[in-house]
Amino acid sequence: MPNETILLVDDEPNIIELAAMYLEQEGYHVISAGDGEAALDRITRERPALVVLDLMLPKIDGWQVCRKVRANSDLPIIMLTARDDDVDKIVGLEIGADDYMTKPFNPRELVARVRAILRRTETRRPAETGARRIGNLSIDPARRTVLVAGRTVDLRAKEFDLLLTFVDHEGIVLTREKLLDMVWGFDYYGETRTVDVHVAHLRNKLDGSDVTIETVWGVGYKLTRK
Repeated sequence: MPNETILLVDDEPNIIELAAMYLEQEGYHVISAGDGEAALDRITRERPALVVLDLMLPKIDGWQVCRKVRANSDLPIIMLTARDDDVDKIVGLEIGADDYMTKPFNPRELVARVRAILRRTETRRPAETGARRIGNLSIDPARRTVLVAGRTVDLRAKEFDLLLTFVDHEGIVLTREKLLDMVWGFDYYGETRTVDVHVAHLRNKLDGSDVTIETVWGVGYKLTRK
């Protein structure tokens, strides 16, 4: 049974209570916070394994909490939004959320997403320790650094993992669903839009490199040398 600590951040006690009940049934230790300031304090003091973070919070909103966490941590974050709005979802992914769910959500699906993301976090590929080089692109998985022609490229956690996956499968077409499973660690629990957003960011940040991420229409993406 799991024993990881999950931080639930929401200003609606009934949502905290419902989510906690299902997570605790699966063996997770659940702590909670009702506003952004309290969430940041609990993250610092108790170092949870994953955070379920509502966007609309008192004091400090979920976007700001995510930005502050991402400034110095790869802590997994699932964002909650009350609106079925692509803008909220895209912004959440852009600032570093690992996944998102729209309220009202199925608590069983939340448990499945938590389990999948933690499984991915805990089972990094053994091959990730070796450095990679393609032309003027250098990747050091141990230090999690990327260089293009000697210039440091600042990648968020999932952008780095996505690039490493592409490099390790150079020339191979990977479907969006396969990338979700390999990088985010879940099958169909997230939406393929997640992959599209991260690929777009990678393309911009790898400008000037000797690789390109090609779109294979109707299938997915592949990394090739220019």
